[in-house]
Amino acid sequence: MLFVKKDKLKVGMRLAKPIYDKKGVLLYERDSKLTRQGIESVGNFGLIGLYILEPAEPVPPMTEDDLEFERFQTVSVFAIREELESMQKDRKAPKINPLAANIIKNYGRLDHKINFVQSLRSDEDYVYKHTLNVAILSAMIAHAMNLHPNIQIDVVTAAIAHDIGKLFVSKTIREKKREDYTPNDLLEIQSNESMSGQIAEEALASPMIRRIISQSWKSLNDWNMKKVIPDSKIVTGAKVLMVAEVFDTMTAMNHYKEPSSEITALRYLLQYPSVFSPEAVDALVNSINLLSKGCCVELTNGEKGLVIQENAQDFLNPIVLCFRDNTIIDLSNKIIYDDLEIKDIMKTMDNRVVIDMDRLN
Repeated sequence: MLFVKKDKLKVGMRLAKPIYDKKGVLLYERDSKLTRQGIESVGNFGLIGLYILEPAEPVPPMTEDDLEFERFQTVSVFAIREELESMQKDRKAPKINPLAANIIKNYGRLDHKINFVQSLRSDEDYVYKHTLNVAILSAMIAHAMNLHPNIQIDVVTAAIAHDIGKLFVSKTIREKKREDYTPNDLLEIQSNESMSGQIAEEALASPMIRRIISQSWKSLNDWNMKKVIPDSKIVTGAKVLMVAEVFDTMTAMNHYKEPSSEITALRYLLQYPSVFSPEAVDALVNSINLLSKGCCVELTNGEKGLVIQENAQDFLNPIVLCFRDNTIIDLSNKIIYDDLEIKDIMKTMDNRVVIDMDRLN
């Protein structure tokens, strides 16, 4: 699988991922061959490129949940863009409550884990795609924590509005590469980001939404500045939002940097329990597929292998089949494998774990 920028696309290339319009209608199925009209449409969809299958590459397996997640992301990103632009312009958010309710309906009531697959982001659509993913993650975490429905709707609504301040950053700065930011640029960005809570309260007339956003932003900013975070004063909604924010930021697919794996992101969150709520992190672990059966991994001793059995009690210690000599390694057996750990996940270019489950069985 290759990522090809829109100006490099050619007629006849095969799509690795489906393409939907803003209403959720399937326009191009996976394995479809690109036409001249299709290539011209890519720019109209606001895409910076597409994932393309190599000539002899089979179509990677995707479950119905995976396909629905792709469709839901596309539809919801358009809806979030409209809502945030309305908040930016008029301080009004007429559709934010039904939007939050729809996210909770689809991902805040699940009775099973899902594959949380990232989509590629450009500088133009980063805020909207990030906002959606943070809202979805917040809904799943709040549900797994059995939070009251009122708290769940507050934290998901806060997640939708939490990055509104970034839209007020000047276009000149937004078009710069991050490594080119000047101290004044960073000051402007920080100033605008800190206004998100106030803007959200003006649009939603909700002090609690402002509190969740402002506490989450201040806590993460203090953490980045190496300041002590008074955890006891942070509301539960802010704790949920912080975990969702950091997890999505670390694992996001960007054209300018390599994303961290879910395992790397979760290890980071687990490393600082005084900053990131262990209950919220545990809820995230219980909401998404991580080291599930069929996942390819690299171990700290350099060996590579296949997860053949998950560990429900400790997801970081599954049973692995070693590729080199078919040795079965039970990482939960610390008497034998005390110093051996999973280094990271082996993934495709779009950060997706690929396995043919029939072949695995």
